[in-house]
Order: sequence, then structure tokens, then C-alpha cells
Amino acid sequence: MAPSKNAERDAREARDRLRRYNARQAVHTHQVKRRKRDNIAAVVGVVVVVALATLTQVLYFTAGPGVATSASPSASPSPSASPAATKNTGNVPASTIAQGRTWTGELDLNSVPLAIELDGKAAPQATSVFISLAQKNFYTTTGATCHRLTNSPTASLIQCGSVNGDGSGDIGFSFGPIENAPADGVYPAGTIAMARGAGAFSQSTQFFITYAATTLDTSTGGYTVFGKVTGGLDAFVSAIASKGVAATAASTTDGAPVAATKITKLTLK
Repeated sequence: MAPSKNAERDAREARDRLRRYNARQAVHTHQVKRRKRDNIAAVVGVVVVVALATLTQVLYFTAGPGVATSASPSASPSPSASPAATKNTGNVPASTIAQGRTWTGELDLNSVPLAIELDGKAAPQATSVFISLAQKNFYTTTGATCHRLTNSPTASLIQCGSVNGDGSGDIGFSFGPIENAPADGVYPAGTIAMARGAGAFSQSTQFFITYAATTLDTSTGGYTVFGKVTGGLDAFVSAIASKGVAATAASTTDGAPVAATKITKLTLK
């Protein structure tokens, strides 16, 4: 007996409903998978951004205050030596050069004279390195440029002494350990300290001077304080620091000083 027209119509409609249901299910499944992919991509993007931001801070302030801007108190000073070093590398000047005594002298930035005092007793290795480089005229020739200025509410410093004049370069040695770092991370105005990378033995040629009270991270040991400015800081602020930072897309408080700065004189005795 042949099926009725109504039965055929019902069967056809049932097949159509099934096709539409399957199509909706396929679209839903695709959307769920796409949302999962988008969520994963978003998470990965956030992780990458955070990782890059962290790396930038480590390099700038571990190259900050101190090593080569390879670079931040996010504004920490930046480094110039390998952050992986766990011991002295290269021909590091002997720690006895400082003679365990106080040294006095003059450090001129753009001919603005700063009276300085170095502590060869509290920081014999860093002081000896600085004296050795000064005696070889490194800081008034190759390492004369002060490539970095920060003027954030918690970090006010100028960083100098890189081999290439931009925070980068390798003089051939790095040293440690960290000496005479303040336990509370507070560096008073006029502090002279070594910049470094992530490790305690990544100090090299770069140093920084704070021109206002500055607070830096203590979690990796802080920065070697080997001297202080005893006169002329107000003149430096007026002539150089007050001119500000050359703003970039990355920062308006940390970068090259607007007043291009060089060490024009350095004497010690």
C-alpha cells in the first residue's frame, strides 16, 4: 500500500527539521571552538605582554641602575654586564686600589662641578674599579656619556659610564659582590652607586647618581653605594635634571636627558 501524501509530507518536514537542527549544532560547535581559540590567544597575548614588560624592566634596571641598556626603579638604574655571572669575569681591577680609605674629587657634568667623596672602606671593590677607570680616563673619553635620566616620584637619578654611550657595550670585565647596599632600598640625594644587571656579579663600568631621595628594589640585593656628592647637586638639578627626560612612547619619566649630558672632568685624590 503506497504511503499517503500526508505521511510523505511529514517525513520530508521531519528530515528538514533534522537538517536545520544539525546545521545549528554545527554552527554552535564552531562558535564554541572559536571562543576557546580566542580565549587562549588572549591569555597568550597577556602572558607575552607581561613577560616583555618584565624583561624590559629587568634589562633597563638591571642594565638598571646599571648595565648596558640592552636596562629599571622602573626606574632602577640599568646594567652593562652579563646578568648570569656568578663570579668575577675578565680582568677586574684589584680591590686594594682604593686603599680602604676615603677619596675626594670633582666630577663635572656638562661643566657643572660636583664635589664627590668615595668610600674605599665600605665598598673597596666598586671604589677600586671606579678609581682605576678614572685613572685611565675612561670616564672622560669612552664612557663619558650619561645616557639615562629618571624623574619619577620615587626615583630621581642620572646614569653614566656605558661603553657605547647608550647604556650598552662591554669593557671586558664584570664584578661583584654587591657592597654597602641600603637594607631599606632608600638612596638619599647625592648617592653614587654602581648600576648592574640581574646578578650580583654583573657590575661593570656604569654608575648612577641620585639627585633626590630614591627608592629601589631590594629583592635582588640592591645596588653598591660607593660614594656621595658633597656639593653642587642643586646646580646639577637646575642645569640638567630640571630640563627633564626626552619622552618616548615607552616612558615620560625614564630615558635620555633632554639636556644631553657628558662627564667633562673627573679628578680624584
